[in-house]
Amino acid sequence: MGKGDKKTRKGKIWRGSYGVNRPRKQKNAETKKEVRASAQKK
Repeated sequence: MGKGDKKTRKGKIWRGSYGVNRPRKQKNAETKKEVRASAQKK
């Protein structure tokens, strides 16, 4: 397992892809909470 393995973190970094082992960074957690709260009110 290494750079060529699609399922490992190193492989995802090498390929430039994302997934369970390499999630995308969340910009701001507070805005997501606000969106969920406003969606539940409707």
